[in-house]
Amino acid sequence: MNSMLGALGVTTPVLAAPMAGGATTTALVAAAARGGGLGFVPAGYATARTLAERVAAARAEHVPFGVNVFAPNPLPVDRAAFDRYAALLRATADRHHVDLSGQVPVEDDDAYAEKISLLVADPVPLVSFTFGIPERSVVARLRGAGSLVAQTVTGVDEARAAAEAGVDLLVVQAAAAGGHSATLTPRQPLSDVPVDGLTAMVRRAVGLPLIAAGGLATPEDVARVIAAGAEAAMVGTVLLRTEESGASAVHRAALADPGGRGTVLTRAFTGRPARALRNRFTDLYDDHAPYGYPALHHLTGGLRRQAAAAGDADAVHLWAGTGHRLARHEKAEQTLARLATAL
Repeated sequence: MNSMLGALGVTTPVLAAPMAGGATTTALVAAAARGGGLGFVPAGYATARTLAERVAAARAEHVPFGVNVFAPNPLPVDRAAFDRYAALLRATADRHHVDLSGQVPVEDDDAYAEKISLLVADPVPLVSFTFGIPERSVVARLRGAGSLVAQTVTGVDEARAAAEAGVDLLVVQAAAAGGHSATLTPRQPLSDVPVDGLTAMVRRAVGLPLIAAGGLATPEDVARVIAAGAEAAMVGTVLLRTEESGASAVHRAALADPGGRGTVLTRAFTGRPARALRNRFTDLYDDHAPYGYPALHHLTGGLRRQAAAAGDADAVHLWAGTGHRLARHEKAEQTLARLATAL
């Protein structure tokens, strides 16, 4: 075990990925740590106050944990394209009694500065970043407060840039991962290099400890990335059906559906590439969705919430990695322990 992860109490190198939007709960974070791994409190889509409450809840479990932050990397939307897309979505929105008329793009930064200030004032063991690389000064502030800093990367160039920023660890994410890609260049096609190959490439290029992520769903998957040079594996989709998961009922059911249609990379829900179960929404809208994050995330947010509440699997984002069929209904510790059995 790498000394950095070992110092955090990690004895089993299978970590629980941060899943913003409700899937990661305090119970899931605690279960990951109690199984010898590590969980992450997701800061994404939360206010700074909500993040403070989540950190306090995790700390009350008396386990080590990390916090994952969305770093700004603006992907502004073309206003005319945004208006056309909003008009196109209206039929689906009307079906769920969501009014999209008069919507304007919201181009916020997810309260980034407030969250950094909070994490400097109230340090946690590990802070990870995705979507963008924080400035060296931000990394230095967090490290000065006593936190390790990790950066999610999807290729060698990103890994080198993160190392230059002064981070301690890298999370190497392959395109097979469920949910949003961490790519720094979302308009460009994602690399199709498998996660073990990508891990080996980054290992040769950068001398930082690596955590591998993306489509990992079996003990053999985990063993392969460790053999490729990762210190640990990070999994998310296979935890979505666990007892501690906060995934919606419609999401859980779709993951377990034997007639499911597989996954697709889509920007239809948020304007940024993300892997989800294919459904009517992706079929209808993906070819028409402009790039634009977080504007499209905010545009479709109310519709997606209403669809989830109504149990409409065809109008909600069903984030899922390529190993989604192996997600089981069981305790998270069981899932994580099983994934480590080939090590």
